[in-house]
This record gives sequence, C-alpha cells and structure tokens, in this order.
Amino acid sequence: MMDEQLVARVEKAVRAAADDEVMPRWRRLAEHEVSVKTGPHDLVTVADRAAERRLTEELARLLPGSVVVGEEAVHEDPSIYRALDGDVPVWIVDPIDGTRQFVRGEPGFCTLVALVHRGEPVASWTYAPAREQLAHARRGAGATLNGQRLRSGAPDPGKVLEVAASHPDYTTDDQKRALSGLWSDGVAPRACGSAGLEYLAIARGLLDAVAFSWEAAWDHAAGLLLVTEAGGTHLTLAGEPFAVAGGNALPFTAARDEATARRVLALLTGRESNAAA
Repeated sequence: MMDEQLVARVEKAVRAAADDEVMPRWRRLAEHEVSVKTGPHDLVTVADRAAERRLTEELARLLPGSVVVGEEAVHEDPSIYRALDGDVPVWIVDPIDGTRQFVRGEPGFCTLVALVHRGEPVASWTYAPAREQLAHARRGAGATLNGQRLRSGAPDPGKVLEVAASHPDYTTDDQKRALSGLWSDGVAPRACGSAGLEYLAIARGLLDAVAFSWEAAWDHAAGLLLVTEAGGTHLTLAGEPFAVAGGNALPFTAARDEATARRVLALLTGRESNAAA
C-alpha cells in the first residue's frame, strides 16, 4: 500500500497544499476570512478550507479506492467520520492544526496527514511550513524530521517532567479532576498548543508527554504514529493504546517512553498521589 514512490508523492502534495493555500494567507487574513465553529477557541479560515479541498482531491487520486476524512468536511457532515470503522484505506487530514496560532500570525501551526487502514495508522506527515519542518513516519520503518532519524529517548532520571495538557475549556468535570493530578511535585504541566507540534516535540525528545482530553482523529493520528516510531508510546485512562477510530477512555497520554507514560497515567488516575499518601 505504501511504497517509496507514494510516500514521495504524498509529501509533495502536503507541501504544495500548505505552501500554496496556507502560507500566502499567513499574517494576511482579513476579518471576514476567519469564522467560529463550535466556540471561541474553535476557529476556521479560508486557508483551512482551501487546503483541505486540495488535499482531499489529491490524496484520493494518489491511492485509488481510498477515502478522506478531513476536519472541515466532518464539521459539515459528521457521518463522514464513520469511514474510520471501514475496511478501505482512509486519509485523515487536518489542513491547519493550530488554527488559533495561525490566525494570530504565530508560526506554531502545521498540516497533518495520516493514512489509516482498519484502524491502524500506516504512515503520517507533519508539515510546519513556517518552521520549514517536515516530519514523516511509517509503521515499522521509523520516524524522521527533515530526513534525519528521530528518537524520543527517555527523560533524565530526576528531571522535572514537562507535560502539555488540554485546555480546561475542552474538558468535562471528570476530565478536569483527572488532569489536576498533573499538578504534582516533579511535574511541570502547561497548556498545549498545536497537537501535531506537541507530538513532534515528544518525538524529538524536547517534551516529555502530553495529556489530552479529546479524541478527534485528525489531531492525533499523525502524531501518535510519529511518537511511536520514534520510540515513545501512548496509553488511555484504561491503560490501553489510543484507538484512532474512537471509544477511548479519556484523558490519554503519549510520552517519550513507557515509564513516563505509566507515570503520567498514574497521575491522571490518582494512583501516584494515593501511593505517596
């Protein structure tokens, strides 16, 4: 399904969509080109829509028989999301991950594409055009950033863990209680930015873990494969790997290594604080 020729063509398509549809609008958006979807933190721009349309057409052409699940298309027609439960290959697209940062004129945004088959990520692309970074992962073949191999490694013993966590506006009361466990000795939690770039930071060994309370596939599929192929792991509140198609016990964590993921999970479930008491 995924040979080197297809990998190269997808990378070209991802770069072209971002370079042609997103970057010309960066720091040049007019007020009428930005809209609110479900709330003040959930924005969409003309760049999001244009890039997704282009990627939807190109990716489906590159792999005949595949379908595309894009963030903006699902917003218009939620039934599209059900394709993740099917047997055909699915492209998952987030045209601009970090739209708030994009709207503010900051460089912390990226375009995310993942190929998933029967619920399993096969390949992913994380392109941060303002930072000139292209990360790629293939199942069983490792992860790279601008062609250089990524290895997440493990945090140094005794190091304060740096964890990016969901904004409280996106959490239920139960999830807030779980995430509050991160405010513990030896942990430095902060609000997350672009999910795709947080995953890239884990794969690079620059961030120790994330703790997220939502499961939209376009935010997580590409990054979770990137982290896994760099040597990291991910676990839901039930202690199971995150399932791209949904139905996960939330919040969940992705981390540089197994031990860090287990520690964050213990904080989220209250097991670490109970043990300390």
